[in-house]
Amino acid sequence: MTMYIHDVVEPEAEIYWQVVNCKDDLAQFYLMDCIIQVFPDEYHLQTLETLLSAFPQLQPSVDIKTVLSQLMDRLSNYAATSPEVLPEFLQVEAFAKFSNAIGKVIEAQVDMPVVGAVTLYVSLLTFTLRVHPDRLDYVDQVLGACVKKLSGKEKLEDSRATKQIVALLSAPLEKYSNIVTALELSNYPRVMDYLDNATTKVMALVIIQSIMKNTTCISTSDKIEALFDLIKGLIKDMDGAQDDELDEEDFKEEQNSVARLIHMLHNDDHDEMLKILCTVQKHILQGGPKRLPFTVPSLVFSALKLVRRLQGQDGDVTGEEVPATPKKIFQILHQTIEALQCIPCPELSLRLYLQCAEVFLAQLIDSFYTSSYCVTAFLIQAANDCDLEPVAYEFFTQAFILYEEEIADSKAQITALHLIIGTLQRMNIFGVENRDTLTHKTTGYSAKLLKKPDQCRAVYACSHLFWTDDQDGIMDGERVLLCLKRALRIANAAQQMANVSKGSSGSVILFIEILNKYLYFFEKGIPQITNTVIQDLIELIRTEKQNDSSASDPSAEAFFASTLRYIEFQKQKGGSIGEKYEQIKAS
Repeated sequence: MTMYIHDVVEPEAEIYWQVVNCKDDLAQFYLMDCIIQVFPDEYHLQTLETLLSAFPQLQPSVDIKTVLSQLMDRLSNYAATSPEVLPEFLQVEAFAKFSNAIGKVIEAQVDMPVVGAVTLYVSLLTFTLRVHPDRLDYVDQVLGACVKKLSGKEKLEDSRATKQIVALLSAPLEKYSNIVTALELSNYPRVMDYLDNATTKVMALVIIQSIMKNTTCISTSDKIEALFDLIKGLIKDMDGAQDDELDEEDFKEEQNSVARLIHMLHNDDHDEMLKILCTVQKHILQGGPKRLPFTVPSLVFSALKLVRRLQGQDGDVTGEEVPATPKKIFQILHQTIEALQCIPCPELSLRLYLQCAEVFLAQLIDSFYTSSYCVTAFLIQAANDCDLEPVAYEFFTQAFILYEEEIADSKAQITALHLIIGTLQRMNIFGVENRDTLTHKTTGYSAKLLKKPDQCRAVYACSHLFWTDDQDGIMDGERVLLCLKRALRIANAAQQMANVSKGSSGSVILFIEILNKYLYFFEKGIPQITNTVIQDLIELIRTEKQNDSSASDPSAEAFFASTLRYIEFQKQKGGSIGEKYEQIKAS
């Protein structure tokens, strides 16, 4: 076969001379297509230089990109189906010859549209990825050649050329299934720079989807720096972008994709992971007020996982090259959430300071909710576990400032206040003075809510701040009883207000809720909560029900009946708890 090919090289040159000199564009296209289709693959491979030399000499109107693409596609299929011929591709320097021929064709056809040139480079890249997948330098050369062709041009406005650029950039992602490989291509981001803003965002989503699909872990800060440069269209506002043109649902999906991406950034080395967090923080803080509510919670989660790994470590936090310590991470998080406050986004910021302490306590780090409402109580609890009382106190202070200055809606105040109560209840880090300050502020907020029922429920919830079952926990029965009595007074006031405004005493649901709190602490063994106090409260509820001339509340009736059945059940069960209930008359 080799002899045969050698013998026909000269006749082949004659054929190409005839094709080039016919000067008819349709005939040239047809004849070149026939040559490519008729002769065998191995023949084309051995006579490649002669074949390619004809292309730059064809008429400018000939669709060279189609014919040349067919040739590269055919030879790449040949390489894929016959792996043993791969050394021949290297021997004849197929890549270099194709690259050189495409360059000459583009140079010869000065009026070739951009889409034609880019299409040629797409075909060359496809050929390279199939024949020489291990040669990243070849891939980067193709991208560099495309950049050279586009140099001096603004953002592409031709939709067909843009589509081809997307195909060019997508090919390495599909081949290597690993964005880390694409990040090693120095010309990859340079090609992306020629995309318009909308297409840049589409390409950024393609990159993120590739990472998600292949569960790629990006593990170094320099790679993350390069990655965020590629997806900058999603990270921050681009020059010339119009915010009012963004579809709200599309925007949310884009930002949720970025938030999911942050969870894929990981390194087991603590110091490198801290660098990663700093890199992410630098980029997402440029996102502006619309993006931060989506991206900040993911950064907080990632940082708190590192805090958990660093539990028990500490050290100086000054300097850029200081090893990772809990305090240093808390400083980063404090700066990040402060940026969220400035939007302003007070409710989310407060939740980021307070919620999820119970998740950390249960050591369920791997099963966090991804909701933005479940982040920074975990932050406070992490500070708690690292014995960082000043840090935890500062976060509570920030939460209280947000509550006082930013949260005006009554429903939001109720939700925020119960988050504060629930988180503070689980904290065992504070000394007497700091804890008294925080509990005093919390109970004060509870009594100042707008509606009496909301005041009542918040005040009796505060009773849990003074009695915990943890080792060395708070056990102050006097203050528990004071909270419950105060809640009872507020419930009475609510009844009186209902009587004035509606002409009836209203529902007794608040009294029943308070009764259940009394029963809870009664079983805990608080000496101030006696069976006499509980019996008096039961009789008060019965009296209030009798005085209510309006239709009874079915839910309150069912609740009270269930509470009384519980008391009887405890009596029948016996034991130490049963003996405590023996003196209470529930029926």
